[in-house]
Amino acid sequence: MMRESMRSPAVVLREFGVPSVVVQPGEVDVREPAAEEVLLEVEYAPVNPADINVLEGKYGALPTPPCVPGVEGVARVVLSRSDLIKEGQRVLLPAGFGSWRRWGTCLASSLVPLDPDVPAEQAAMLRINPATADCMLREFVSLSPGDFIVQNASNSGVGRSVIQIARAMGVMTINVVRRPELISELSDIGADQVILEGEKLSSRILELADGRPLKLGLNAVGGESALGIAGALADSGTMITYGAMSRQPLRVPNGLLIFKNITLRGFWVSRWYREAEARKISEMFERLMSMAATGALHTPIAGRYTLNEIVPALEHAQTDRRSGKVLLCPNHSPKIVPTK
Repeated sequence: MMRESMRSPAVVLREFGVPSVVVQPGEVDVREPAAEEVLLEVEYAPVNPADINVLEGKYGALPTPPCVPGVEGVARVVLSRSDLIKEGQRVLLPAGFGSWRRWGTCLASSLVPLDPDVPAEQAAMLRINPATADCMLREFVSLSPGDFIVQNASNSGVGRSVIQIARAMGVMTINVVRRPELISELSDIGADQVILEGEKLSSRILELADGRPLKLGLNAVGGESALGIAGALADSGTMITYGAMSRQPLRVPNGLLIFKNITLRGFWVSRWYREAEARKISEMFERLMSMAATGALHTPIAGRYTLNEIVPALEHAQTDRRSGKVLLCPNHSPKIVPTK
C-alpha cells in the first residue's frame, strides 16, 4: 500500500525552446491509483525525434508546461486496482503519460500488456517507429511478396523498422541513405538495395527495381530526396510523407500528378491511434511483439542515460552520426554507452 501521494523523479519541461535548456531533472507528484487504475514504475523510455519536436514546441500536438515529456516507454505494474492488469506485469505506456519519469498512475484500460518474451528495451521503442512502419506498409497500398518499395531516411528508427517488417512480408526494399558506411549496416538487417543520395536518384532507383513497378515510396526528408523517390514511382504509385528532416518542402512536378497519377499522402501515427479500430491496433501490436520476441525486429541502442543525465542524453539524441536510439532508464543508473 502506498501513501495517498508520493514524489517521483522526473524530467520536467518548463517551457518550449532549445531542448537542452528547457528541461531539467526534478520531481512530480504521484497519486495513489483509484478504481480501475494502476501505479507504474517506468523501466525504459526512448528519446525520439517527436520528443525533440515537442520540447521545441514544433510537434503536431503539444502538452501544457510544466509537464513531463516522453511519448512512449515500457513499465512494470507496481500496484493494480483493476482486474485488467496484474501487479508485476510489464506494459507499454499510453500516449500522454509522460514517460520520462520513474513512477506514474494511469487507467489500466489504456495500457498494452507486453509479451514476456519481448526484451524490455526493445518493448520501450515499439509504439512509435515500428508502428509507423507497419501502418505505412499495410494501410495505403496492397503489397505482395516480391514487390519493391523505396524509402529515404533508411537509417532512422522508422527506416530500419520498414526494412525488417518488409522482409517479413516478403517485400523488397530500396533504401536511400546519406553515408556510405550505412550500406553494409542496413544490408546486414535485411535491406535488399542501399544507395546514396545524389544526382539522378530516380534513374538509379529504377535501375535497382529492374523493371518491377514501385507502387510505394516513403519520405521522411523532403526536398530533392522526396522528388527523387516520387519520380521513380510507377503509374498511380503512392508516396507517403511522415517526416521532414531536411526542412525542405515537397517539390513535385505537375506532370507526375497529371500524367503518372501519383498520390501524395501524409501519415502521423498519433492520428492513426486515435482513429483506428481497437482490433486493428491489437493486431498490429501482436505482429510487432512477435517479431521483437524473435529478434526479427530490433532497434540498436546508441546510449543509456538516467533521468539526471537528461542534458547529455538530449545532446546525444541530436547527434547526426548516431546509429541507434538513446534510452532513458528511470529506475536505475547504467553506465553511459557512447555511439560508435
